[in-house]
Amino acid sequence: MKKKSTHNFGKFASKKSNAAIKEQFRQEKRKVKKEREDYFEKKKAEARSRSTGAENQQAIRKGHAAAPATHNKPETAGSMPLNKFIAHAGIAARREAAELVKKGLVKVNGELVTEPGHKVSAKDDIRVNGKKIFLAKNLVYILLNKPKDYITTTDDPQGRKTVLDIIGRATNERVYPVGRLDRNTSGVLLLTNDGELAQRLTHPSNEVKKVYHVTLNKPLEKKDFDQILNGVVLEDGLANVDTLAYADSKDKTQIGVEIHSGRNRIVRRIFEHLGYDVKGLDRVMFAGLTKKNVDRGKWRFLTEKEVRDLKHFKKGK
Repeated sequence: MKKKSTHNFGKFASKKSNAAIKEQFRQEKRKVKKEREDYFEKKKAEARSRSTGAENQQAIRKGHAAAPATHNKPETAGSMPLNKFIAHAGIAARREAAELVKKGLVKVNGELVTEPGHKVSAKDDIRVNGKKIFLAKNLVYILLNKPKDYITTTDDPQGRKTVLDIIGRATNERVYPVGRLDRNTSGVLLLTNDGELAQRLTHPSNEVKKVYHVTLNKPLEKKDFDQILNGVVLEDGLANVDTLAYADSKDKTQIGVEIHSGRNRIVRRIFEHLGYDVKGLDRVMFAGLTKKNVDRGKWRFLTEKEVRDLKHFKKGK
């Protein structure tokens, strides 16, 4: 049986206050009330549908055409930049969508467009790699506890396992990872088709908080501990961490790191620059989301409160 980790990351996450507990209780009551109201609304709608069906049948018998069925379509607020449209269609985050456009992989109404800011609307025929795309109707948010040996892309030409292989048929919507975890890094990963949220969570200016549990090949020395806190100069500039701590006072190979930088492999590179080999790297928190009650290789949908908190997060949180 797998031994539970005793590492304490409590200093990186706030505990629930009585007010928070009461608010959670009120949220649950409102949720139950809404579910009850939705149930009766559904019953009323079914009754109206049966009534309409009966009227249509009567109209047909009298020689009149029945009213056509209607389908709800995604609402749009007019035109928007092409890369934003692609993101809202659940193809990729906005910055990645901009790269698709610049690479000449997108056509609008049959014409190649290479400017990400080109204005489009839902009326336009927009194709990425020859496939027509549409605005996502249902927004989906999935939290995955990523295991090692999976890559955070939607597909891989080399046939390697991707995180989408884990969630399988969780949704019919096309979701994609928000940010990246390299193949050998495990932990919290968000997948969604909400392009606007993905853009906010990955933009450097928002300084989204991340917490990692690092396992080193040897104890972290005090001089290196202090140097990391003061900043480490890497090949692409100065790298700073927000908080650094020994996760286990008796085992100084176990380190907790809080950081907001989104630079590629930044945590690994900091320790490797100082002569350490990173044996294990696990993200235990991302934008307030943790992997609590989600086993390695498992996933769950976010709650309404979690989605609301993500959409209203403050800079640096």
